[in-house]
Amino acid sequence: MSQQPSILRHPALRLFLLVAVVGTPLAAQAYVGPGAGLSLLSALWGLLCAVGAALLFVILWPLRRMRRRRAERNRAHESTATSETHDSATGTPNPSEPSTARADDEQSPR
Repeated sequence: MSQQPSILRHPALRLFLLVAVVGTPLAAQAYVGPGAGLSLLSALWGLLCAVGAALLFVILWPLRRMRRRRAERNRAHESTATSETHDSATGTPNPSEPSTARADDEQSPR
C-alpha cells in the first residue's frame, strides 16, 4: 500500500494543482503584437491609476475635512478676539462694548 505525500491530502490543493497543470499551455496559443500589448498595458495602467486615485481620495477626505474645521475654528476664534477690541481699520470702539464716551462729547446731526 502506497501512501500519498502529506501535501496532496488537502482537496483544495489538489484542485488548484489540477487547474494549474491543465490550464498551463504547452506552446504559445496566439501572437500578441506590439500594438495590442501596448493597448493592454495602457488600459491596465489607467485602471490602476483610477483605483489608486479613488483610494487616495477616500483616505485623504477625512484629513481635509479635519483641516477645514480647524481653520474655520481658528478664524472664528480670531474674529471674536478682534471684535472684542477696537476696529482696526477705523480705530473706533466696537459698538457691542459699553461706551466710555461722555454724552456731551458726542454731537448729534440734528
